[in-house]
Amino acid sequence: MIPAVKLSPAAFSVTNQRSKSALVPSVSILNMKQIASCSLRPLYLTRLDDPHTSELKPRRQLLDFRCAASAADDKESKAEVVPASSEAAQKLKISIYFATWWALNVIFNIYNKKVLNAFPYPWLTSTLSLACGSAMMLFSWVTCLVEAPKTDLDFWKALFPVAVAHTIGHVAATVSMSKVAVSFTHIIKSAEPAFSVLVSRFILGESFPMPVYLSLLPIIGGCGLAAATELNFNQMWAAGWQKALADVGPNVLWWIGAQSVFYHLYNQVSYMSLDQISPLTFSIGNTMKRISVIVSSIIIFRTPVRPVNALGAAIAIFGTFLYSQAKQ
Repeated sequence: MIPAVKLSPAAFSVTNQRSKSALVPSVSILNMKQIASCSLRPLYLTRLDDPHTSELKPRRQLLDFRCAASAADDKESKAEVVPASSEAAQKLKISIYFATWWALNVIFNIYNKKVLNAFPYPWLTSTLSLACGSAMMLFSWVTCLVEAPKTDLDFWKALFPVAVAHTIGHVAATVSMSKVAVSFTHIIKSAEPAFSVLVSRFILGESFPMPVYLSLLPIIGGCGLAAATELNFNQMWAAGWQKALADVGPNVLWWIGAQSVFYHLYNQVSYMSLDQISPLTFSIGNTMKRISVIVSSIIIFRTPVRPVNALGAAIAIFGTFLYSQAKQ
């Protein structure tokens, strides 16, 4: 005889509840594949249907969101790449300007020295180089290769003293190069900051901080050390000078034209570089340009250099670099 088992109502309720819960599918299990297919990047929900309706959507549609975060992050990453690539392109552009500027300056100095060795008329050759540059720019403006600048009377008034000073400086440098080696000329030209400070202090009444004055000491000392031991000087009365005059031929005409063209081109590129960078970066680039000219001229013309000359040049150039840093 089987004993009767009396089940309480609580037992029935628990069993019934379990059976009901077993019939309801787990949301996490049903949608696990759907969620796993989404990117792990931050998500945002897109609008499903009409935003003006208040109709409730079934749970299945509400959970059926789209993983649009991947596309959004791709756009953000592209936006970050664009400035980086633009900055890299700008650096490459400046590097090309600097390399072209230095190369053209080296070529100009080489041809200029060749002309002066065979045709000792620095005033004429310097004037021809300036005239050639003016003719090249006029041709560019007339043919619309370069847009002509719009100027007025105030512009010409401001430009006139600068043009006169530039002309005097170019003629004086050419005369100097006709007397001494190219390397020595550029060593002396590295003393430009010293004269600039002296003129500004005693004529214009400007004052400078102490680091600027201290940076002039290696400039003056280095130039003096290099000048005291310079070996390569040309004398107007030397016997080789008459031989150089007799050797004037077609090559000299080519050299004159080349040095005139390259003089204008290197100045043009230097102004293009200055337009892209700060004055401090330009002054540093000008110092490095001087080093390239000195080294290349020593190699090409086989200029005799003593260790004392090299030491003086290095000190003067390093002083110019310190001046450009202290001036800022």
